[in-house]
Amino acid sequence: MTDYFALLNEPRRPWLDPEALKNKFLALSADLHPDKVHSAGVAQKVDAGKRFTELNTAYNCLREPKERLRHLLELEFGSKPKDLQQIPPDLADLFIEIAALCRQVDAFLKEKANVSSPLLRAQLFERGQEWADKLMAVQKQINQRHDALIAQLQSLDAKWSSWSSNAAARNSLLPQLEEIWRLISFFTRWSSQVQERLAQLAF
Repeated sequence: MTDYFALLNEPRRPWLDPEALKNKFLALSADLHPDKVHSAGVAQKVDAGKRFTELNTAYNCLREPKERLRHLLELEFGSKPKDLQQIPPDLADLFIEIAALCRQVDAFLKEKANVSSPLLRAQLFERGQEWADKLMAVQKQINQRHDALIAQLQSLDAKWSSWSSNAAARNSLLPQLEEIWRLISFFTRWSSQVQERLAQLAF
């Protein structure tokens, strides 16, 4: 299993500064970009391309909190963490609200797709805006909960870093990090569903 933290010369930890990570990636990959090696030999081009791809994959993984956590947990546990299919009780109401809203918007979009009259489509515009407002309100709730998780993640990262020489103490944080990863996974999925419908309403 490739350690993406090591590949980018970053410490293995739950939180990484996005801007610092981007700068590290750009510095490491600058000489490997296809534009830089166009006059090199075939073997050098192949090696540079492989290395550039590896660095790009590592960067794309580590820049996203959800993917970075999954990778960290995989490295620490030696296997991929299991997805939690059951909605946590404290998220049940939000899940029900999102699911119901998505069904209602889907019904509206189906109705809209069957209308060809410009006059009727104009009348549907206002209703579409109302659905968009409701979706944005739910998106705001998702964002607030996601931001709270990121703050929690940063707090755990401070502990993780201070316990760099205490493996047992670090291991005690893994269940909390796994729970945050699962919750971020839920919020990412729900956010994607909301954004997909917002995009459909825009047309």
